[in-house]
Amino acid sequence: MADVKKVVLAYSGGLDTSVILKWLQDTYACEVVTFTADLGQGEEVEPARAKAQAMGVKEIYIDDLREEFVRDFVYPMFRANTVYEGEYLLGTSIARPLIAKRLVEIANETGADAISHGATGKGNDQVRFELGAYALKPGVKVIAPWREWDLLSREKLMDYAETHGIPIERHGKKKSPYSMDANLLHISYEGGVLEDTWTEHEEDMWKWTVSPEKAPDTPTYLELTYRKGDIVALDGKEMTPAQVLTELNRIGGANGIGRLDIVENRYVGMKSRGCYETPGGTIMLKAHRAIESITLDREVAHLKDELMPKYASLIYTGYWWSPERLMLQQMIDASQASVNGVVRLKLYKGNVIVVGRKSDDSLFDANIATFEEDGGAYNQADAAGFIKLNALRMRIAAGKGRTLS
Repeated sequence: MADVKKVVLAYSGGLDTSVILKWLQDTYACEVVTFTADLGQGEEVEPARAKAQAMGVKEIYIDDLREEFVRDFVYPMFRANTVYEGEYLLGTSIARPLIAKRLVEIANETGADAISHGATGKGNDQVRFELGAYALKPGVKVIAPWREWDLLSREKLMDYAETHGIPIERHGKKKSPYSMDANLLHISYEGGVLEDTWTEHEEDMWKWTVSPEKAPDTPTYLELTYRKGDIVALDGKEMTPAQVLTELNRIGGANGIGRLDIVENRYVGMKSRGCYETPGGTIMLKAHRAIESITLDREVAHLKDELMPKYASLIYTGYWWSPERLMLQQMIDASQASVNGVVRLKLYKGNVIVVGRKSDDSLFDANIATFEEDGGAYNQADAAGFIKLNALRMRIAAGKGRTLS
């Protein structure tokens, strides 16, 4: 422990990281630099500065990373139509590589020889933070207090805070029974009644979305403009990536869009139930697939769909900075050169319905696809030979008596 002189701590100002800050100062007798990221979690981050100052911290970083988060992490992920285990839009997972990157950058700027985080030894986040840190700064030391200390309950944390004069609210406003994580892409809920997989989630748990039953009876129409696979305008108004996602969250939430209740497989081996609100991301996924449906070659689209589960797994398990993810990203980005145009959506009581798509780069040809006279654009007689050739191996097998029972 004596070789650690300065640590950069991912610091929220809440109970856990406030205890960690003091614990690092006492256990490692080191200087602590705090880093608080504004990823659009919807809570004021500036109070973390006063809390850190009160605990003797001299170097305090509070960074607005919303634009970088959406531009360099969320948008690239959505170019791949990324979904983990068929449902999860990876809202927590995609934020971790950015936090790891900034921790390393601050360590380099301040001459720190270690970083620290508040992720538990049971979850995925410890893996995501540390894989990112090691990929970007191979020799960095990582301190994960939850794997070292014996403060393994909320009551023990509260007692430690009280004993060491850490300002906290022991019996202030009612604390949420859930473990929650929020950023511009989503808000997640774990713990509490959700640990019983048969118990329905509570309606008052949700923060961003109205229930579909209470959503407006009149649908909302929305037009999204795409340029190289990314949304650049809403209803014709140019917006930055963070502005796009913020507005889609607002509109989607008002229409009851983006609620999810799943049991997922954590990287560390256990199953975990989580509920998620991802209104903007749910809209983005539907719209992106719609614009790709008219602009991507068939085999390119199919190959992307085959690669997506691997890409999603790499993000979920913390391998954003790995060479294989970077290689896949180059392939995905190359496919998006022609993904330009406009998608028109109808949002209604929890549903995202595609009602129109257009593009100057569209591969859809109404003259060929029509059920009416096509003027010779497509010779239907050609299909006979096409079918026979594709059936040749099955015809040969059947002739040998190799039929399926």
